[in-house]
Amino acid sequence: MEFGWSDEDATFRNDLRSFIASELDGGWEGAVRHLGSPENVAYSITFNARLAERGWLTPHWPAEHGGGKSTPWQHIIMGEELWSIGEPRGPQYMNINWIGPSIMAHGTPEQKALHLPLIAAGRVIWCQGFSEPDAGSDLASLRTRAERDGDEYVVNGQKVWTSYASVADYCYLLVRTNPLAERHLGISVLLVPTSTPGLKITDVGSMVGEHAFHELFFDDMRVPVSCRLGAEDEGWAVVREALSYERVGAPRYARAAFQLDAAMCWARDSGIKLSEATIERVGQAYASCAAARLLAYRVMDERSKGLPPGPSGNIARAAMVNADRLVGQCVLELQGPEAMRSGAIADEQFRKSLAAGIAAGSYETQMNLIARLRLNLPKG
Repeated sequence: MEFGWSDEDATFRNDLRSFIASELDGGWEGAVRHLGSPENVAYSITFNARLAERGWLTPHWPAEHGGGKSTPWQHIIMGEELWSIGEPRGPQYMNINWIGPSIMAHGTPEQKALHLPLIAAGRVIWCQGFSEPDAGSDLASLRTRAERDGDEYVVNGQKVWTSYASVADYCYLLVRTNPLAERHLGISVLLVPTSTPGLKITDVGSMVGEHAFHELFFDDMRVPVSCRLGAEDEGWAVVREALSYERVGAPRYARAAFQLDAAMCWARDSGIKLSEATIERVGQAYASCAAARLLAYRVMDERSKGLPPGPSGNIARAAMVNADRLVGQCVLELQGPEAMRSGAIADEQFRKSLAAGIAAGSYETQMNLIARLRLNLPKG
């Protein structure tokens, strides 16, 4: 791996930082920063339109789908710069990282013509209908049924922990179309408008924050077969490919390092003298962020060389969770009683770190995959 940035990539990062400083000045505050809130969604649509005007919303996409000529490295640069300050793209990071590429790889011409221009312009919001009450980490045990009735599927079941559902236009929905097939078979993907009759969305309260999670209930919801992504009963392969992009699509290490910097500056400005033990833990937290970053770069290096997704994504994902959690604990220690204040650095980071091991595939599942795919260990 070449650890130096090319002149083109270094210029891109500098230009991006200047753009961010100009666009967010005075507007990226309060409720606007709460991911999934109505204020955040409205702001992100405007912000993403400006990114799209510069060709920066989907720069790593093929030109025929609204992309440019950038490399996977500029993709991760974009992610680092925007995630570190709280992700003003809102849910769009999900659209451009894996939903769009999944549609490119498996969609029909009609699906591509409908969805990709909207994503590339930043004018649409998606949510993912994956987890269920009895199918979270073990996603292949999902029970939401989609029964074929002529040119439609009739969907019944429930999803939970779905982010952005209350503001989404579409749901990337995982359903079981053949209940008699082996667990990882008989699964299909449906691209469903959230306005479809028979779909009910409710909030799920959590300490992570308002608008963070939702439940989706499907009661005889009818979805045209033309909304299916890929072949019937072969959705597991489609989803596995999509998740390989999602695992490093949100560079949490960048936000964690940013928050740790902010907490250290707060401690310095507050005149707090740090013990040697605290300094050691701060160093460990910084090191965990650096390790996660390098492991994410390994994935980007593989993509830049056209290699298929492998266990490197699982390893990077696990490292990001570790970094997020270590920083969460560290900033609590640094801020002490100040951490009890709503909106404090430690309050925000610790809450977000609680969800780090669940979003984009649970930490435990990643460790199992690493054991099997990288270490060649047998299933326990």
